[in-house]
Amino acid sequence: MSARILVVDNDPQMVTLLERHLETEGWGVTAATSGSSALAALGREEFAVILTDLVMEEVDGLAVLREAQRIQPGARVLLMTAFGSLETAIEAMRQGAYDYLTKPFKLAEVTLAVRGALDDQRLREENRRLRAEVERRYGFDNLLGRSKAMRAVFEQIRAVAESEASVLLLGESGSGKELVARALHWNSPRRERAFVPVNCASIPDTLLESELFGHERGAFTGADRKREGLFAHANGGTLVLDEVADMPLALQAKLLRAIQDKAIRPIGGSEEIRLDLRLITATNRNLPALVAEGTFREDLYYRLAVIPIRLPSLRERSEDIPLLAGHFLDRAAEALGKRFEGFSEEAMAWLLQHRWPGNVRELENVVERAATLARGPLITLADLRIEFTLLGASETALRPTLAELERQYIRRVLEETQGDKRAAAKILGVSVRTLQRRFKEP
Repeated sequence: MSARILVVDNDPQMVTLLERHLETEGWGVTAATSGSSALAALGREEFAVILTDLVMEEVDGLAVLREAQRIQPGARVLLMTAFGSLETAIEAMRQGAYDYLTKPFKLAEVTLAVRGALDDQRLREENRRLRAEVERRYGFDNLLGRSKAMRAVFEQIRAVAESEASVLLLGESGSGKELVARALHWNSPRRERAFVPVNCASIPDTLLESELFGHERGAFTGADRKREGLFAHANGGTLVLDEVADMPLALQAKLLRAIQDKAIRPIGGSEEIRLDLRLITATNRNLPALVAEGTFREDLYYRLAVIPIRLPSLRERSEDIPLLAGHFLDRAAEALGKRFEGFSEEAMAWLLQHRWPGNVRELENVVERAATLARGPLITLADLRIEFTLLGASETALRPTLAELERQYIRRVLEETQGDKRAAAKILGVSVRTLQRRFKEP
């Protein structure tokens, strides 16, 4: 449906002129030749834009603006004013009017102003919808799990969400570390500011320092322009450094200094940038062991692990699998426009017995794929299309070691991507470097 516009002016000729022009542009128009009739129209119909004269007898444009804000807050109000009442028009904008047109004006100016108001309305509505979706997706209620292990994690997250303390998220790949990081951000005082996630392992060591701290033009070969680093981009909000264990030792020292001084200096720069952000780090590796090996700084570890939160693997919370699988199936059904009754007994039995080396991310991918391929209302074992056969399999086949299962799963993903390691790493949620290391491990 075309947008509906309310045109208000004491001059009937002006109203008729604007009405005909706006209808020619494809918009629906309701005309009012007085402020009081405009107020009555606001009570009967919904409008996207209200184009009203500012100076009118009895009920003026400011009164129309106030009533529109009260009963139709989503409508954009455009004021028409003569040069002599410009100050009043500016005051009206302070009170919430979208814009004003100074008489006399061209009809083309009216078209541009209305289009601008409609674009602003659409953008604001889209932002509101996206924010509501983000809050729904990353609110505490979306962190699913009834197991004792996850209830303990939820208690920790709720306790530290509004804190400024650094959080270290520990857990295997796919266990939900980024989801928890987003929940911490969206339930913190910084929710209105930037959330900047960085995968340290996915950026070459030679570029990581520049990505994080930025650089000045001419700082090194190829630096043909100034670049703002991700620390500066996240200022005021939350910065998440995923796979922080893969950060080179030299860069670890610079990270430690940034945390201690609450400031950074871009490469080649002479001035410091003061920092006001919350730092969340994450890793799937054993940091204390790396500290003992000398590949991770002990002083940095203690700075990062002010509040450590360990996320259990899916194997440690198998009682949550039916809940998670049902949630992913509902979400896939909505996206696909399908209806499902759930999982067959055999399919659920398989889900409960699978070792899930890819954790929750792997479960989500398996359920989404099954929902896409399924022909009936029940997700069956055949729909899961997993290479490991349950029926008639031996006890050993049902219980391979975690390393064996992980390598088999990596091999399957590599086959699906025709050997494309970058694409496989993206599906698995790990860096190419991590993929290569895990696939080679005996």
